[in-house]
Amino acid sequence: MANLKDLTEQPDYLTGGHRLCAGCGASIAVRQVLAAADAPVVVGCATGCLEVSTTIYPYTAWKSSYIHNAFENVSATISGVEAAYNVLKRKGKIKKELRFVAFGGDGGTYDIGLQSLSGALERGHNFVYVCYDNGAYMNTGIQRSSATPKGAWTTTTPAGKTQIRKDLSAIIAAHNIPYIGQASVSHWKDLNRKATKAFAVDGPAFLNILSPCPRGWRHGANDTIAIAKLGVQTRFWPLFEVEDGKWTLSVKVRNPKPVEEWLKTQGRFRHLFAPGNEELIKEIQDDANWRYSEVLRRCAEPEILE
Repeated sequence: MANLKDLTEQPDYLTGGHRLCAGCGASIAVRQVLAAADAPVVVGCATGCLEVSTTIYPYTAWKSSYIHNAFENVSATISGVEAAYNVLKRKGKIKKELRFVAFGGDGGTYDIGLQSLSGALERGHNFVYVCYDNGAYMNTGIQRSSATPKGAWTTTTPAGKTQIRKDLSAIIAAHNIPYIGQASVSHWKDLNRKATKAFAVDGPAFLNILSPCPRGWRHGANDTIAIAKLGVQTRFWPLFEVEDGKWTLSVKVRNPKPVEEWLKTQGRFRHLFAPGNEELIKEIQDDANWRYSEVLRRCAEPEILE
C-alpha cells in the first residue's frame, strides 16, 4: 500500500474541472481507486452522474482511454475491450501492459447493469468493476434503487422506501471471483489497499464503495467524508474483503454508534424522526445489526455487538 506522498505522485486520470457536485463521493472514489493502478488504464463508464459530469461535449476530464456506453452494459463493453486486447497481445501487435476498469453507480450496477456484470464475472475477464454506491438514481432525479436504504426519501419514495437494500457484495461473492472489496471513501488507506489488490489479481475483481451524494442525501458538501465514516462506525456499511472465497473483516467496529446518529446527518431521513416512527428506526437498527452479524459469521469473527 502506498503512503500519502506516493499517492500524490501517481498519474491523475480524472482531472479537476469536471462538473460533478462539490462534495461528490463518486469523484473521490474514482481518484482513490485509480491511484492504485500500476499500469495505464482503459476506463469504461456506465451512463450516470460520473459520465455526464466528466464528458460534456466537447470536453473531457479523463486523461486515460475512456469509453462511454449505455446505462446497462459497461461490463460487456469493458470485457469486450479486454478480450480484444488479449488477442492483439498474443499476435504481438500490443506490447505494453494495460489495466481495465469499469465504473457504475448503484443504478447501473445493482439494477440495470447486474446481468451484464454477472456475465462478465462468470466469463472470467481480467478487469476491475467499481460501484460508487450513492443509494439512488441520482443523475436522473434521485429515484430509488435497490441500493436505497430502508426508510430513505427519494422522489419515487416520498414517504420513505419500505424495502431493505440489496446485499450486492454478497451476490458478487457468490460468483466465486478472485477478489471483492467493500470500502468507503472515508477510509482511504483501506480503499487504496483493496484497489491495489483488485488490480493485481488475475481475473475479475469488484469494489463496492460507499459514496455519499450531497444532493440526494441532503447534506452539506463539506460533510461527505464525515458521513461516510459514520456509516462505517454505525456498522451500516461493514468494511470487508473476499479473496478466493475467504471473507476477512477489514475494520472491526467494536463499540458501534447507533445507526440513528448516521440517519440524523442526512435530510433524506428527516421524516423518520417525526413522532410515531420510533419502531421504523428500530427496524433499521435491527437490520444493520443482523447484516453485520452475517459479515462476522462469514469472516469467522466472534460476535461483537456490545
